[in-house]
Amino acid sequence: MNFKDQYIEPDNSYHQPSRDPSSGTMMLVITLTVVSVVLTSVLALIFYSKKNNDGVINSGDGTGATINNYISVSTPTPTPVPPLQDYQNPQLYPASAIVNIDPNAIIADDVNPNARGITQNVINGSSILTSFARENPIHIGDPLYYSQIAGVITYRGNNFRNTASFGFLSPDDGAVDSLVQAWEFNCDHSLLSSDMTFEWVGYQLTGQPLIVRWPATTRTSMNLYPEKAAKADLVEVISASLDGYIYFLDLDDGSMTRDPIYVGATVKGTPALDPRGYPLLYVGQGDDNNEWHFGMYIYSLLDGSLLYTYEGLDDGAYRMNWGAFDSSPIIDGATDTLIWPCENGIIYNFQLNTTYVPGSGTIMISPVCTGYKYIFNDTQGRFLGVESSASVYDHYCYFMDNNSNLVCLDLNTLQMVWVFRTGDDSDLSPVVSEENGIPYIYIATEVDYQGGTGTYNGAAYTYKINGLTGEEVWQTSQSCYTYNGETSATDQSGGCLANPILGRMNISNLVIFSYSMTNGLTSGNRLVAYNRDTGTEVWHYDMNIYTYSSPVACYTDNGNAYIIICDSFGQVHLVDGMTGERITYIQINNATFEASPAVFGNTLVIGTREGKVYGIRIG
Repeated sequence: MNFKDQYIEPDNSYHQPSRDPSSGTMMLVITLTVVSVVLTSVLALIFYSKKNNDGVINSGDGTGATINNYISVSTPTPTPVPPLQDYQNPQLYPASAIVNIDPNAIIADDVNPNARGITQNVINGSSILTSFARENPIHIGDPLYYSQIAGVITYRGNNFRNTASFGFLSPDDGAVDSLVQAWEFNCDHSLLSSDMTFEWVGYQLTGQPLIVRWPATTRTSMNLYPEKAAKADLVEVISASLDGYIYFLDLDDGSMTRDPIYVGATVKGTPALDPRGYPLLYVGQGDDNNEWHFGMYIYSLLDGSLLYTYEGLDDGAYRMNWGAFDSSPIIDGATDTLIWPCENGIIYNFQLNTTYVPGSGTIMISPVCTGYKYIFNDTQGRFLGVESSASVYDHYCYFMDNNSNLVCLDLNTLQMVWVFRTGDDSDLSPVVSEENGIPYIYIATEVDYQGGTGTYNGAAYTYKINGLTGEEVWQTSQSCYTYNGETSATDQSGGCLANPILGRMNISNLVIFSYSMTNGLTSGNRLVAYNRDTGTEVWHYDMNIYTYSSPVACYTDNGNAYIIICDSFGQVHLVDGMTGERITYIQINNATFEASPAVFGNTLVIGTREGKVYGIRIG
């Protein structure tokens, strides 16, 4: 009510109502207010009494039609969840990560790079750039959206490195209780090592295959065998071997889908496909046994041609004598950027400048390279190699180096945010988990630097780290054995060499690590599930034989989790994800599993040191 309109004094001056509750004016105001409240309450009662159970105003004639005489109360409509696309991994649906960096996060003194006297440079070859400004900032979001193509397309699947399986298990009888060998492919080549003392054969750490279902427009443009190009439901396995070849197989039966690519150099790590669905394959060299090159390669999968290569023996590196790319790269499709750490200690950024029209039969790239390097006052350059695959949360890049550092690098400024000392060497890839809007990093170490030459027992340290601040949330360890030889060539490392599982669905409260050589040198392996909040052990599964192969989690569409882990004696174990109890296992004769598997639907694919690739049905 507007008192100025209701009460006008003869001299046209504004009348201020009395605030004395005994005055007539104030009593009128109170009376009108009470009447207004009562009428509003009555109308609201009538309105809600006319609504049916579905929240629709009842017309009285059973039709549920809206009565125009009543006032409709609007409520905010929640943002609908985008439908799952056929190329997205249903395990990751719906997307849950906010992926937002807090610029005000406080970095503690003990993880501040400046406290260790860091020197960091952005470089182009041997030239140091005086300034760096990324024209198109990187922002890589929830892993559901990392790839626009179905499958496992990089090591542990995506930018969070949180899955090596795609899709759900669909057992015939509803129970997941069997493992059956479906096919076997034999790689009948070998390649002499750089020191000329042995032949590289087969697959070792990490050695994970890629598995991909190509869109029809891409598939029909490739150099696939005619019957494979015509196969509408073709799922292709891409397996890069120590023998210098990249093999292409049909997931259904293990038959070849096209001619292999000969790299001419050993590939120890896991390649990567372009997440935009572009027919590009990124491959890293693991040994200096190519006559003309030691570095990385980019191939066209339209015709198998080599499009680009970069030499890892970089004059700008602190570690100039080793140019291996054992890590599996990350590609930011939105900015056309390739992010690839190298064992020379440089984190490479390639602006790819890709030109591709799906179905056109041609693809072109013109990469421009920028590198980032760093060194601390307490570090020697020979320890700065990076073998772990980087994880990316928005524009924060996480990786482990050979000097026991977990590093957080800002990709948009190419400046280190924080650095955490882990206590020992680690080659595994940091796993990212956003919890309550904060990214956390799960890592563990080998037993490598804790003793002298010979066999000894040490601790495989295991951590949960705040990804914004570098703060330790919890730490635990497992006792493992290791052997340090006179030279690194004779080392037999124990500890955590496998990547952990970040649980989902009915094990979403768990993170699961695998520890090698828990009973003695070359003996024993322990799979341990920890509560993600507290770091306390929930269950463990003991194996007689050690393994370097990473465990993989598979799920049914009703949320049940199953863990598969392969050991160095050819055994494939199926474990209940909730309890850690073994369900079943199979023995593959004359097989040594050190490489990590990948799963698509009901089929697991894994390579052996003996040079074979196996397809195993899960049912």
